[in-house]
Amino acid sequence: MEIVGFFFVLTAQIDDLLEQDLLFMRLALDNARVAEALDEVPIGAVVVFEGQVIATGYNRTRLDLDPTAHAEIVALRAAAKVLGNYRLLGTTLYSTVEPCAMCGGALVWGRVSRLVYGAQDERAGAAGSVLQVCANPLLNHRMEVKGGVMAEECRAIMQDFFRRKRAISAEG
Repeated sequence: MEIVGFFFVLTAQIDDLLEQDLLFMRLALDNARVAEALDEVPIGAVVVFEGQVIATGYNRTRLDLDPTAHAEIVALRAAAKVLGNYRLLGTTLYSTVEPCAMCGGALVWGRVSRLVYGAQDERAGAAGSVLQVCANPLLNHRMEVKGGVMAEECRAIMQDFFRRKRAISAEG
């Protein structure tokens, strides 16, 4: 009977984690929409610590004229300021798209505990699609990685953005 109780607790924790992942990925998608409205590549990120959002970000490379201003980097910088520490132990970063090598490296150096992303990046993904930076056993830090959360929605916003860009480019 005690074992059955244990399984109920475990199931409830898993359901809560799935619900959390969906909630925070929706917030990351909201940030991606902000980037899209600013004519930036629509990628959003959210950093969560102890169940609370402590930072958000969206791509700002064109706005800031900064090739490092990816959504994940923007969110990590803000989270470090909130926590008063560049080591972001115990945090989860949610990103609408699989991080690139630069962002994956920042997650490793920041000691992020968990990465949750939506769509795979089959050209530049560094959480397993092209490279494995985030959970590489040769590096000094590895994090739990979960991909595919709201993947269709995350992929769709990117595809729609680039489809519109190509159509505009073809027109003139």
